[in-house]
Amino acid sequence: MTGESRLIVRSIIKPSAYFDSVTLMLMQRDVRSLPGVAEAGVVMGTAANKELLRDAGLMTAEIDVSRSDDLILSVAAETEEAATHALARAEELLLRRPPPASGSAYRPKTIASAVRQLPGANVALISVPGRFAAGVAREALDAQLHVMLFSDNVSLEDERALKAIAAGRGLLLMGPDCGTAIVSGAGLGFANRVRPGTIGVVGAAGTGMQVVTSLIHRAGAGISQALGTGSRDLSGTIGGTSALSALSVLAADPATDVIVLISKPPDPQVGALLLAAAQRTEKPAVVVFVGATVPAGGGLHPAATLDEAARAAVRLATGTEPVLAEPRALPAQEAARLAPTQRYIRGLYGGGTLCYEALVLLARYVGPVHSNTPLTPSAALPSATRSMFHTVLDMGADELMVGRLHPMIDSDLRIQRLLREADDPETAVLLLDVVLGYAANPDPSRDLAPAIEEARHRAAAGGRWLPVVVTLCGTDDDPQNFQAQTDTLAEAGAIVETAHSDAVRLAGLIAEATGSHGAPYRAGSIAPAADAALSDASQIAASLLAGAPRVINVGLGLFEESLRAQGVEVLSVDWQPPAGGKQKYIDLLNKLDA
Repeated sequence: MTGESRLIVRSIIKPSAYFDSVTLMLMQRDVRSLPGVAEAGVVMGTAANKELLRDAGLMTAEIDVSRSDDLILSVAAETEEAATHALARAEELLLRRPPPASGSAYRPKTIASAVRQLPGANVALISVPGRFAAGVAREALDAQLHVMLFSDNVSLEDERALKAIAAGRGLLLMGPDCGTAIVSGAGLGFANRVRPGTIGVVGAAGTGMQVVTSLIHRAGAGISQALGTGSRDLSGTIGGTSALSALSVLAADPATDVIVLISKPPDPQVGALLLAAAQRTEKPAVVVFVGATVPAGGGLHPAATLDEAARAAVRLATGTEPVLAEPRALPAQEAARLAPTQRYIRGLYGGGTLCYEALVLLARYVGPVHSNTPLTPSAALPSATRSMFHTVLDMGADELMVGRLHPMIDSDLRIQRLLREADDPETAVLLLDVVLGYAANPDPSRDLAPAIEEARHRAAAGGRWLPVVVTLCGTDDDPQNFQAQTDTLAEAGAIVETAHSDAVRLAGLIAEATGSHGAPYRAGSIAPAADAALSDASQIAASLLAGAPRVINVGLGLFEESLRAQGVEVLSVDWQPPAGGKQKYIDLLNKLDA
C-alpha cells in the first residue's frame, strides 16, 4: 500500500453556492499549502470537475451525488485532524470578501446605477458565470452599452437573442466567450500591449488575435482596433452577426488601412458572406480561417497560419518584409534521444485557436490527432481527462471552465496534466502555449518552469528524454517581461518558439520520426458570396471609437485592475447572483417574470 492510499479524504458540499473563480483559486492554493494537506480541490460540481477530483484522489460519496451548481470543498490529508482543520480553513475563507480592486469602499449594485456614476460609459465588460451572463448582458444593452461578454457557457439561443438586440440598437456585442479586444488603444480582457498603428483585426479567436497582434508589434507595425466576436459567431446558428458589424466598424474607421480576419473554419455560407463583406470594405483584408482554404483576389489575401497572417498584414501596411526568429532546435537531434516506447505528441493548450491550429498543422506529420475539440468526430476523446495516441487538448474549453479560472490565469490544472503526461512512457514530446498580456498570469513561467523541470526529471528517471516545446505569445512591452519569461522557460529545459507554426512543426517532425501516423486531415474551402452589403456602422463606430473606452466591469476584479493599469476609466459593479445563486429559486423567479 502506498503512502498516498493512506491519506484521509474528507469533503463538504455547499448547495447552490456562488463564489467567483478568483476566490476559488486562491482558496484552493491556501488550503493546499496547509501542514499535513497533500491535495485540495475547491470547485463546482460539474461532471468534468468530478472526474478531475477522482483523478486527484479527492472523491467521496458526497461529491458523487452533488449537483453541477454545488460548491465542493475536498481535501486529502495525512491525519483526520489535518483534514478537519483544512476544511474549517476553507469555510473561513468563504466568509471573507476581497476588497474592490479600486480600493473604494463603494461600488454600485446595478449596471444602470454604474452608468449614472461614470458619465460617458460606453462599454460593459462582463465575466460572470455563464448561467447568469445573458441576463447581465441584457441589462448592459438596455443601458445602451456596447458589450464584451467574456463569459462562456452561454446558450446559443441566448447568444442569438442578445446579438439581435445589439444589432437593433446600433451596439456591438463581442462574445460570449470573447477573450480579447483592443479598442482605441485599451486592451479589454486578455490583450497584449501593442503599439498603435493602421492594422485592424476582427477575430472569432481570442488567442489567435493575441498571436497576430503580438507578431505585428514585434515586426514593427501596430494595431488600430482588434474586435473579438466570440468563438461561435461564425456558426450557421449565429450567422456572423458580430463579425459583420465589426467589419463595418473597421471599414468606417479612418485609422484602419489593413484588415485581418481570423477564425477557425466558419460555416461555409457564413464564411462566404464574411469574405464578400471584407471585399466591400475596400481595404486589403488578410484572411486566416485556420484549416480552410480561402481564394485570393478582390482585395483578399489568404494566409494558411496565424504567423503567415501577421507577416502579410505587416507587408501590406508597411511595404516591408517582416523578419521573424529562426527555429531554436533541430527535430532530428531531439528524436534521436527518444526511448523506443515514446511515440506520441501531447499538447496542453490554454488558447483554443492555437489548439485548433496545432491539430491542423500536426495532421501533415502524424495524421489525425485526438482532442476535446477535434477536427473530425472520429478523433474526439471519450474523456478530456485521458489522452490516447496523439492528443492535443484545449484546456480552456467550456466543459473544463465551469467555476474555474482560464488556464491563462491559473496554471494549476495544466501543471497537473503536464506531470501526468510526463509519466506516460508513450509521450514523445510535450507541446504548450504561454500567452502573456493584460489580465493574464503575472508570471506564468514562475508556475510552469518548475513543472517542466519536474516533468523532464520524471522522464529521465524512467530512462526517457522528454522535449518540451513552448510557444511564447507576447510583446516586449507586456507586463510579464517577455525576455525574462523566455529565459526562465529555457533554463527549465523548454524549447521556446515565438512563431506557433515553428513550434508545431518541431513537435510534428520529432513525432514523425517515431513512425506513428494516421490518415491526413483534408481542409475544406470557402469561396466568397456573390453579394453581401455592409451594415451602416456609423452609429457603432461613433460611440465605440470616439476615444478611450469608459468601462463598466461586471465580474472579475482582475479586469478592473488591468484597465486601471492602462489608465482607462473603469467602475466595477458589486454584482451578486440572483436568489443567492440557488437554481431552484432562480427558476421560480424566471417563471414569475415570464
